[in-house]
Amino acid sequence: MATMNISLPQALKDWVEAQADRGLYANSSDYVRDLIRRDVERQEKVEALQGLVHEGEASGYFETTPQALYESIRKRYDPEK
Repeated sequence: MATMNISLPQALKDWVEAQADRGLYANSSDYVRDLIRRDVERQEKVEALQGLVHEGEASGYFETTPQALYESIRKRYDPEK
């Protein structure tokens, strides 16, 4: 495993150490690695969502009004009306 040294203000260092001391992490490095893993996962989700937005934008615009769309859905699922 590669090593990286980082500098933190005292308040952040105390926070990281306190999280490790709570027993959820073996040490400060485990806590920081978990934060980085979570950030990677979050970034991947953001990128996937951005891709879907771009795909939707590229597909063009829907010409039906919201009211007309509502009416067609209502008729499909409630044919008595």
